[in-house]
Amino acid sequence: MNLNRWTYAAAVALMGALVLTAMPVTAHHSSGPFYDSSKRVEIQGTVTKFVFKNPHAALYLDATDSTGTKAEWQIELGAPASLVRTGWTPDTLKAGVEIKASGQPSRAEGTHGMCCARITKPDGSPIVAGGRVQEEQQPPK
Repeated sequence: MNLNRWTYAAAVALMGALVLTAMPVTAHHSSGPFYDSSKRVEIQGTVTKFVFKNPHAALYLDATDSTGTKAEWQIELGAPASLVRTGWTPDTLKAGVEIKASGQPSRAEGTHGMCCARITKPDGSPIVAGGRVQEEQQPPK
């Protein structure tokens, strides 16, 4: 193989890489492999951290289960842009706030995770006045 073939092959590979990296990322994962949509879990606890970052916001709270065991739960929320449209901001939930959440539990054994959650104040009222408190699942594409 001579130098011209190598140069041509390298140019084609470089152009292919540039095209692939310039394309927008439009794929998104389903929650099915990670969370069990056939089950629902409800917890009440104290917010320890609210992370309002892409691709998904996350809410961390300390909650006590029915056996009296305290655990840190992680709730996967939607994209911050979607949350903003329903009235949420990075300051909506501060550490120390008591909330109630009901959602699909994590499939990973021994973990305390949840998604697709309905999040309210302990009395069931919405966190954001007039705002939606339940995330909507996107239909499969």
